[in-house]
Amino acid sequence: MKKPTRQIRVGPIVIGGGAPCSVQSMCSTDTRDISATIAQINELAEVGCELVRCAVPDLDAAHALSQIKQMSPIPVIADIHFDYKLALQVLEGGIDGLRLNPGNIGEKWKVAEIVASASERKVPIRIGVNAGSLEKELLQRYGHPSPEAMVESALGHIRILEDLNYREIKISLKASDVMKTVAAYRLFSEQSDYPLHIGITEAGTLFSGTIKSSVGLGILLADGIGDTLRVSLTGAPKDEVRVGYDILKAVGLRQRGVNFVSCPTCGRCQIDLIQVAEDVEKRLQGVDRQITVAVMGCAVNGPGEAREADVGIAGGKGEGLVFRHGEVIRKVPESMLADALMEEITKLDRL
Repeated sequence: MKKPTRQIRVGPIVIGGGAPCSVQSMCSTDTRDISATIAQINELAEVGCELVRCAVPDLDAAHALSQIKQMSPIPVIADIHFDYKLALQVLEGGIDGLRLNPGNIGEKWKVAEIVASASERKVPIRIGVNAGSLEKELLQRYGHPSPEAMVESALGHIRILEDLNYREIKISLKASDVMKTVAAYRLFSEQSDYPLHIGITEAGTLFSGTIKSSVGLGILLADGIGDTLRVSLTGAPKDEVRVGYDILKAVGLRQRGVNFVSCPTCGRCQIDLIQVAEDVEKRLQGVDRQITVAVMGCAVNGPGEAREADVGIAGGKGEGLVFRHGEVIRKVPESMLADALMEEITKLDRL
């Protein structure tokens, strides 16, 4: 069961308080390049991204973000570090959310100015604790960036905002170490009900990063922890979104796009199942429908799995059976299996 958390809004997106876990990503473009950034945001929105974050390293980027926000189809969050003037500028420009750590902004009056502007505009702030950039005093006390040190850092930043009567907050506690991240989120969720943005930071490339993120986020989501997430990958941001939805789908929390099932292949298989499965999966990336598609290789589990799917194929010797809603539709040669399966998916709308 999902742990209860406070509810906030980033633009129209509800976070916490029982709302579905939202999926977000971060632009890899130079924010000052407005056309490139908008092009990437549109690409992210097409694959289901619900929130997008953009880096704001200087005032030029802050000014550009105001224009980007006006053209963006999804809410935009500004990533701010150290300079309070950047936060004030993006708030004035209509930004939907801030990612900043108040303890890194400097004098309290600077934080107070940010809070006053954010409160007036109902813009939430994400406090992002990262194991790689903890305060020196915490590292000296704990000896290393432990989960306890990460939680203490988060609570310290929270106190700064709460002292200013500001509570439109969400929290992240990220490390590249999977189990350290899990421990930090678990510990924090026992002490606070602020909504949590979950992720494994610097997780790696598409392959290794997907594995780390799936393990870490899967554990947390199964624990009922996580109100919004980002899968951090060294690669195309749209892959972060796809992996994020697949993680949520695997733990039964959200259903977007096709549930794709394929067998691991073995010596009984008499078709090139890997090629067929990869071909089908690639074609399904553009299909946003809540259906189950099965690609199976032999007569042992294949027919049963294919029958449980909305559509599916089960391989034979150089050929395969095509199923729809449990019924055999036809038998086709191996070279036509992927085409035949996609044809049946198209027909589902007309049935």
